[in-house]
Amino acid sequence: MEHIRLPKVTVLHSLVCSVDKLAATPSGCPLLIHCKNFQVLHFIISKEQECHDIHLSLQRLSQPESYDELYCFAYKPNVDEKERRQEWDFLDLKADYSRMGLPNSLWKLSPVNQHYKVSDTYPADLFVPESATPPVIVGSSKFRSRGRFPALSYYCKDNHAAICRSSQPLSGFSARCLEDEQMLEAILRSNPRSDFMYVVDTRPKLNAIANRAAGKGYENEDNYSNIKFQFVGIENIHVMRNSQQKMLEVCELRSPSMSDFLEGLESSGWMKHIKAVLDAGIFIAKAVAEEGTSVLVHCSDGWDRTSQVCSVACVLLDPYYRTLRGFMVLIEKDWVSFGHRFSHRCKHLVGDPKEVSPIIDQLLECVWQLMEQFPCAFEFNERFLIAIHNHVYSCQFGNFIGNNQRERIELRVHERTHSLWSYLWANRTDYTNPLYRPNHSQTQGLLRASTSPYSFKFWKGLYNRFDHGMHPRQSVEDYLRAIQEETQQLEEQLTSHTQVGQGYADQPQA
Repeated sequence: MEHIRLPKVTVLHSLVCSVDKLAATPSGCPLLIHCKNFQVLHFIISKEQECHDIHLSLQRLSQPESYDELYCFAYKPNVDEKERRQEWDFLDLKADYSRMGLPNSLWKLSPVNQHYKVSDTYPADLFVPESATPPVIVGSSKFRSRGRFPALSYYCKDNHAAICRSSQPLSGFSARCLEDEQMLEAILRSNPRSDFMYVVDTRPKLNAIANRAAGKGYENEDNYSNIKFQFVGIENIHVMRNSQQKMLEVCELRSPSMSDFLEGLESSGWMKHIKAVLDAGIFIAKAVAEEGTSVLVHCSDGWDRTSQVCSVACVLLDPYYRTLRGFMVLIEKDWVSFGHRFSHRCKHLVGDPKEVSPIIDQLLECVWQLMEQFPCAFEFNERFLIAIHNHVYSCQFGNFIGNNQRERIELRVHERTHSLWSYLWANRTDYTNPLYRPNHSQTQGLLRASTSPYSFKFWKGLYNRFDHGMHPRQSVEDYLRAIQEETQQLEEQLTSHTQVGQGYADQPQA
């Protein structure tokens, strides 16, 4: 009997999302594996007992119970200890704040959260208004969910407008806090060119009102001077999880009709949610760039929707965050440092399935949608975003392990694991956009993005990345890169020939 050689498939067990054993067939026992990077694998195991054993093994391996079981703590590339330490020094968040012109006479680096004694989910180093005293900061933290008081995310040194972030206030129906009111007043005074500031609640208004019954909620405009309140209506993690699942079911349809695909995509609501995140980011970016107004952003706990819209606003506002290194800094600042719950949301460990949600997926898709609208404005390409997505879930690197900075210190992540950012930087030629034109007028300053329905595309490069029949054999990007390389070689040859010819011309005549 002739054996058929099948292609080898390698999947990290940390990327396995679910393993389902299907009903036996005459050819064997089917095993269906869904991966977090949207790969779907079908196996036929000849013997039922073997299928049962493989099923149990994969379930156990894909649901570790402790951080020490994750791949990053066993991953040992061929680098010495000095190189490993240098990996973690590759990005410097203080340098990014310095690039913004901080600290200055309006904003200071506060030591109030050293040792995470005020908020255990915030970074240790935070910028706050110069006039905000420790008692005001601590008082504000006691009036905010999880102690996440208003802190600086982005500062525009050209007009002094700032983007700050926090969690929801514990206001209930009537509670107020003098220190929290003083904190917002300090943020307002830190922008001498504006006499008001926006408070953007990223939740639907009904959700925020419902939270009031639990003693939480949103700011009462009567208690805070000179604020303008804005709801932007981004749904919660549970809605997003269900929406993506419905969208992925559409992606897995075999030979769907046009109506099946479009109706399924529409009923999932996925594109509507992407639009909501982009709309919020656009509102904040315009407030900063066009009105010169500071903005405080929050959701419930301030680590999901808040991270999304602050990041989108920064990408729209600042060309630096549209570079390879700048986007790494942005993820490190607004997601890793500010306590997005990566391990809960990405199901790194066995736990409550209701905590899982594709929040980082949505941020990456928002950026991809912007790249489609502004193809010359981004130094990085689609592969870069997909690589980040893959490694958020793979647990190969330590950057996204844990749910906040304090947990990573306790796990000694910098001492025991490797950093993704230096790896991506070392391979940056694979992730560079050949269309990038940093000095073009349309790529400078604020990107004026559209969220009209016809501006959106389905991201098959991510959600159907393993369906090779959907993708061209050579992408336009690869073709452009090949032309660039050929052009560079021809220019070098021309320069060489010109120099040789000049040498002959300079020789004395006989």
